Parts: sequence; C-alpha cells; structure tokens
Amino acid sequence: MAKKRPQTKAKRPQLTDGEIPVVGAREPCPCGSGRRYKACHGRAASHAATELVHRPFEGLPGEGDWVAMRELVPAATVELTLAQALPEDVPSVTLATVLPMAWPALRRDDGSVLIGLQNDTSSGDLSRDLADTLQRALEAEPGTPVQGRRAPADGPRLQDLLDAKAPFEPVVHEGFEFWVPDTEQTTPEVAASLERANAAAIPTVRLQSVDAAYWCETPEKNHLRWVMPYPEEDLLDALARLHAAGRSGLGEGTRLVGSFRAHGLMVPVWDLPSGFGAQDVEKPAAEFAERLAEALAADTPLTPEERRARGGLTNRQVTLS
Repeated sequence: MAKKRPQTKAKRPQLTDGEIPVVGAREPCPCGSGRRYKACHGRAASHAATELVHRPFEGLPGEGDWVAMRELVPAATVELTLAQALPEDVPSVTLATVLPMAWPALRRDDGSVLIGLQNDTSSGDLSRDLADTLQRALEAEPGTPVQGRRAPADGPRLQDLLDAKAPFEPVVHEGFEFWVPDTEQTTPEVAASLERANAAAIPTVRLQSVDAAYWCETPEKNHLRWVMPYPEEDLLDALARLHAAGRSGLGEGTRLVGSFRAHGLMVPVWDLPSGFGAQDVEKPAAEFAERLAEALAADTPLTPEERRARGGLTNRQVTLS
C-alpha cells in the first residue's frame, strides 16, 4: 500500500485584500500561497460578496429618492455634495439613474463626474460599491469612463463621502440628453445607446406635494409608486386600516393594488386611470399622507376586516432587492 506523501502547509503571505487582484476561481491565488484562488483569498471575497446590506442608502438624505432612482425612474439626475471639498479640476459630481453603455461612471472632458446608479454591483453593499466608483471617478482622466470592479471590503461607503446635511432633490428628465453636452459631437456608440434609452423611457414625474412619490404613464393605465420610510409592519397595518375603511384610494377610479420591497423600504403602488395625470394626483396624495399619518398613530388591534385587508396587501407583495 503506497504511503501518503507528507503534506506541508505553506504559510499564507500576509497581504491585505486590497492588494489581491481577482482571478479565476481555479487559478493559483496571486498571494503566492500555492492554493487555488477559491480556496484562499477568493473564499473571503466570496463571503463578502454575499453579505447583503438590506438598506444601503439608510442615513443618507432622501433615502426614498435614492431607492426610486435605483429602481423606478428611467432618467433623473441630482447633484451630489461631498463632505470634503472637490478637487480643483472637478467642477461637479452628478448622480444619474443610468449612463451610456451602462458605464458605472464617467469623467467628462471638462472634469465633471457622472455616477450611474442603475448598475450591477459585485458585492452585497451597494453603498460601498458606489463610493468606490465615485473615488475612482474623481481620479480618472478627463474624457474617460470608469469600469466596474469589486470594491475593497474595508472601503468607505457613500455615508462616509457625502455631506449628510445637503439636500437630495432629483430632477426627472424626459430623456437621456443629459448624457452629452452636445449630441452632435458624440460618438456613434453613445448616440445609438442614447436612441435606445430614449425609446424605452416611460414618462415619469416626481410629485412635489409628498416625498419620494413618482407618477408614471403606461399605454393602458397610469401608476403612482411611492417609496415610504416607515417600518414595514406598521405601514402594512396602517394601509390595512385605510383599505378596510375604503380610504386607501387617491380619487375616483384609482386603486391601491399592492406594494413591493426595494432596498429595505416598502413601495405601495396605485393604479390610476389613463387620463389621471401627475398634476391630478398631487392633492389626493397630500390628503392620503394625512390619512396615513393618522392610521400609523392608531394603536388599537386590527379588526377582522382590517386583518383580511392586511392579508390581501401582504399577498400582493414582491421584493426587488
């Protein structure tokens, strides 16, 4: 019977995760340990990638609008204010829903920075991934896009880089012309991407009477999708109270049809008649906000009718993230 070859355990070099490039799972780990990447530094990287931060925008001004720009709004921008002064050669930093060619970020010729929010990220912490993209965009050469990568596990988050006192007020656009200052001077690739994006954009308006509520127009009916910051169980109880009392609508022909979860927040959705425009829903939304505040403050147990209403609303929930 053959003897087993004695195995020696190579001492793992003491390198930080930020110094280890990402390679194929079966390739030798770049740290020099002699192991495959998946059994060495890849193990920690894989673990970091699966730890999901359910509310990545918590603590940022306008958390509901961050969620809406990530999941609901086709074309919107908002100027970001950093906690530290911008470099002299960076006139501004702008967050956008999406950028041409699905770039994570773009350093324009004039030095300004655009950050795309609707991109796939490699870790479970969207805030950390975006912060890493932002930092690299500030240092990129003017006129170049910034590619995606796995953010260092110990890197800063948006909450560390942005001014927590600055307002967050998205501007919704009809199309994506904000991508380029001069559409006639753009490359054919970007022009084609712009044309495709504009063709797919759904008309969307951000309400002014309430926070983080967005009206949108579709061929068959319109909708209102409203990102709400309240604890889920409390909000479901409050919506159930209003629904059971016939007070959950936003006017004649409107209907609360359910909700979904996105980045740790609930987003109730209303169907609206096709002729019900954004201006038509402003006042009803403000009135509903008052009714909802009263329902949230109620502390009596739900009645049988309210429990049934709650069950119906819960059954119509989906989770986006």
